[in-house]
Amino acid sequence: MPRYPWTDGPEYITQCPIQPGSKFTQKIILSTEEGTLWWHAHSDWTRATVHGAIIIYPKNGTKYPFHKPDREVPIILGEWWKNDVNAVRDEGLATGGDPDPSDALLINGQPGDLYPCSKSDTFKLTVDHGKTYLLRIINAALQEALFFSIAKHKMTVVGTDGSYTKPLTRDFITIFPGQTYDVLLEANQRPDHYYMAAITYSVAPKYQDFYDNTTTTAIVQYNGYYTPSSPPSFPLLPAYNDTNASVQVMAGLRSLVDAEHPCNVPLSTSTNLIYTVSVNSYPCVNNSCAGANGTRFSSSINNISFDTPTVDILQAYYYNISGVYGDKFPSDLPLVFDFTADYLPLIYQLPSSGTEVRVLEYNSTVEIVFQGTNVLAATHHPMHLHGYSFYVVGWGFGNFDGNKDPLRYNLVDPPFQNTISVPSNGWVAIRFEASNPGMFQALMSSIKNKK
Repeated sequence: MPRYPWTDGPEYITQCPIQPGSKFTQKIILSTEEGTLWWHAHSDWTRATVHGAIIIYPKNGTKYPFHKPDREVPIILGEWWKNDVNAVRDEGLATGGDPDPSDALLINGQPGDLYPCSKSDTFKLTVDHGKTYLLRIINAALQEALFFSIAKHKMTVVGTDGSYTKPLTRDFITIFPGQTYDVLLEANQRPDHYYMAAITYSVAPKYQDFYDNTTTTAIVQYNGYYTPSSPPSFPLLPAYNDTNASVQVMAGLRSLVDAEHPCNVPLSTSTNLIYTVSVNSYPCVNNSCAGANGTRFSSSINNISFDTPTVDILQAYYYNISGVYGDKFPSDLPLVFDFTADYLPLIYQLPSSGTEVRVLEYNSTVEIVFQGTNVLAATHHPMHLHGYSFYVVGWGFGNFDGNKDPLRYNLVDPPFQNTISVPSNGWVAIRFEASNPGMFQALMSSIKNKK
């Protein structure tokens, strides 16, 4: 939100938590966004249920940059636990281990036909043959990256995170936590019932039960007189751990780039940052915690795990309250090693901790390279930046090569997003102009670290 940093971020960054029983009004200021965004709570795991869509239509006198759909439908993907979600979070914090995975995935609040308790309430999208539908897909899941598909129908991505893209047609999409996709669905198949479905993408071993391995479904049903197939056709989805499939959409996304939708990617940068993103662990007395080898799970950026202050950082900055945060967050890697090696020394698993900020000069052009590591577990890391959208100028597997990889950057039509996933054992490079003053945070998965 340009020039309005006061409520754009997690608790203790731009504001203290909203107290139970109190009232709060959010002011939202849009700039160039058009398409689908979403709002969600930022305290504990409350956003598992406190969230919703924000839809920004073309301004008066302009049109969609694609054929106007006959209907628009929000599709919100989420998670559901049998227990209170914050109790699940608290137990994970208390034991130091992975919180229990969700018991079901959701499409518009319902697990779908594969769950006997919810079959009668399965979400149904009724369509007319020959018409086009704009699906505004939001991944509101706390942790799970999701493969999403519709049986016997292709989908055409035309936007992501409030920005239009060149049309990209796929049989399925991978949508990471926090992302939105605007997708065109053409109802061009034989009138029948067809499942839309979502499953988790995870690199965790299936037998270790570290993720929700269920399948959520909804039904696309054509109007007309016919006898529907029973059961409906089911979509082909990648294997749950198919990393190559997980990057297919990311690899193909391109900004629209026309007179109404220019691409203002910085061609050169004044501030270059490189950050490792890692899963880490702290030792526990007598190896008594539930993390790997009796440790407590943590996470870090540049080997610093975030300590939550008791005064929000923006307030501390505005009122010059000392001792709340430091300004020594490193711009470069504190440790250089083969980040994606199969076996790494145990000493790399222990992060430092602190409440450190990286200060940027106003109007500076910034590049951040997020480098994934195999420190404790090689996994993908959804990264979300508050206060800005950014251009995703490059990505790849393995270790980032500062000499070779920038030569392959896309500086012509890179996608403009606010959430991107660092591939498992890979890297992502983003660029933006620091023209929105404030105290903002980059979020990694469900663990908070700030820039």
